[in-house]
Amino acid sequence: MTREPYPIARRDAIVDELHGTEVPDPYRWLEDPEDPEAEGWLRAQEELFARESGPRRFKERIAELLRSGSVGTPAWRGERHFFTRRTPDQEHAVFYVVDGDGTERALIDPMALDPSGLTTLDAVQPDKEGRLLAYQISVGGNEESVLYLLDVASGERVEGPIDRCRYSPIAWLPGGEAFYYVRRLPSTEVPENETQFHRRVYLHRVGTSTEDDVMIFGDGLKMTNYYGVSVSRDGRWLQVSAHEGTAPRNDLWIADLTESSIEAPKLVTVQEGVDAQTGLGFGRDGRLYIHTDRDAPRARVCVTDPATPGFATWKDLIPEDPEAVLSDFAILDDLERPVMLVGWTRHAISEISVHDLVTGERIGSVPTPGLGSIGGIAERPEGGHEAWFGYTDNTTPPTIQRYDARTGETTLWAASPGAVEVPPVRTSQVVYQSKDGTQVRMLVIAPVSGEGPRPTILNGYGGFGLSMTPGYSASILAWVEAGGVYAIANLRGGGEEGEDWHRAGMLAHKQNVFDDFHAAAEHLIATGVTTSDRLAISGGSNGGLLVGAALTQRPELYAAVACSAPLLDMIRYELFGLGATWNVEYGSASVAEEFGWLSAYSPYHHVREGVSYPATLFTVFQSDTRVHPLHAWKMCAALQHAQADADRPIVLRNEREVGHGARSISRTVDLSADTLTFLARHTGL
Repeated sequence: MTREPYPIARRDAIVDELHGTEVPDPYRWLEDPEDPEAEGWLRAQEELFARESGPRRFKERIAELLRSGSVGTPAWRGERHFFTRRTPDQEHAVFYVVDGDGTERALIDPMALDPSGLTTLDAVQPDKEGRLLAYQISVGGNEESVLYLLDVASGERVEGPIDRCRYSPIAWLPGGEAFYYVRRLPSTEVPENETQFHRRVYLHRVGTSTEDDVMIFGDGLKMTNYYGVSVSRDGRWLQVSAHEGTAPRNDLWIADLTESSIEAPKLVTVQEGVDAQTGLGFGRDGRLYIHTDRDAPRARVCVTDPATPGFATWKDLIPEDPEAVLSDFAILDDLERPVMLVGWTRHAISEISVHDLVTGERIGSVPTPGLGSIGGIAERPEGGHEAWFGYTDNTTPPTIQRYDARTGETTLWAASPGAVEVPPVRTSQVVYQSKDGTQVRMLVIAPVSGEGPRPTILNGYGGFGLSMTPGYSASILAWVEAGGVYAIANLRGGGEEGEDWHRAGMLAHKQNVFDDFHAAAEHLIATGVTTSDRLAISGGSNGGLLVGAALTQRPELYAAVACSAPLLDMIRYELFGLGATWNVEYGSASVAEEFGWLSAYSPYHHVREGVSYPATLFTVFQSDTRVHPLHAWKMCAALQHAQADADRPIVLRNEREVGHGARSISRTVDLSADTLTFLARHTGL
């Protein structure tokens, strides 16, 4: 067929020499969206997408399935509890408080703050008594959180805005008079290209100017460090952690606030310079509970005395399981025999076991509604016999379950508020072999009747130790209801099988992730689920890198690609957004050996003229401050120039005033519908 020409994108003769290797970059001019030529190219791409996209075939059904709404796990503070809920007609979830007499009140409604829907609620943290609430909001998808304080009883703001609080934990001291938090240095104090970094831990006293905040930690440390901070329920113990970017390891300190002032806590090292991740919980019994993957890639829980927190004193309470990954725990101690509930994921499926708190002996399990995902276990901070946890699976909208340790029963505590008719689907977990013989698991969601081959979407992520677990998805259900198959591969680089599984897909081993993905596609074809001309792949962020590498390495294997908010120029990724925090996952092009890893797969640099590439849709968000949309812009221009198959278009969906993370429901529906419509058209659904 004759296709209208793509928007003109000039090719410059820019070639960098790195470690003796020439690296062409013909579309570097697209890195600046304010350049008039780049802006004109983007407008032309938006017009092309509008002509190519046609009716959003799935929009009505996706919107209907999202009318389930959602509900969040409660956080208890005395007789009050706090939670989120989104009703069927709401664009954003609303944050509520329920008083001791059962009265429910909305505290933060993003649509009431901003009827445009562009404001998102990024984080909340009630104080220890439930009287004050710290919350963070941002606008237009930029994730530049601004911190406010709110009086819970009156619902009135009492302090704020405090800016530069992106990804800031809040650690209240008892009484609600002060808290520790993390804030970036002012832009006037750092180089222009480093304003996203340089975090510090501060102490803030409520009612005073932030100019009077006391810096307690972080000065002189690495600019890409992220910090964690928490204070024990009784206010005695402060915990401070430091991660270099997204590295799978942290340094960790504690301070006894009864022996030093809150302005100058005397920090004692728990671990420093150790290649492991560790977090702490201060028990009401006086013990220090340690959740760590040190010498235990699938994690374990140890105990010690907080007065002597060093590694030499740790004793196993819950040992490492050879197959399941220990994800979290909660303590229920208002019982004759106090217990610890331990959350696990076994090959990406969640379960909860019950253990004697003193000895760690396993004495039972918590009933769960099915084979799905559990979203954290919440207890009452002052102790009790109850726990709450979120639950979802491929056909169940989010619910909150309540477990009573006195009876051993689990009951439904809160369901998503909307009634929806969920289509019947068949879910199975299959095991396949990757290129090097590694066994990899994949979840396959298919119609309940009929046989293949069918149009299929293969999705994956494979990075940062993040796990792909079952969950309610309107897009997946709409696709399968229409006759397709949706597969989710648990690739190396993720956390489904523990930290060793993550490390087998990072840095020098990143190609394992792509090999696992290709092998998943080949398994779906070999078992008759689909064929290469009916197989689409999709991924976002690091998953966008995944599908970008897949389409350049094996273009013949895939018919269509949905590539969302991706990293694609792996030579220059550190220069934009939060890229400098990810070199601990990918490597740095400034280091010769690591440049070799990156250049071996960097999708933008592996586009070749005259190749028949899959039909490809790039979806990017112009306010994205994590992964700059320039990656997709440059890759789109390169593929449009190189594409040899006129029947397989390369198009760009460039969305403004939205970013990498949270968005309104209506924008979610439009994005999902556009993506499924494109993939359906090019896989024959």
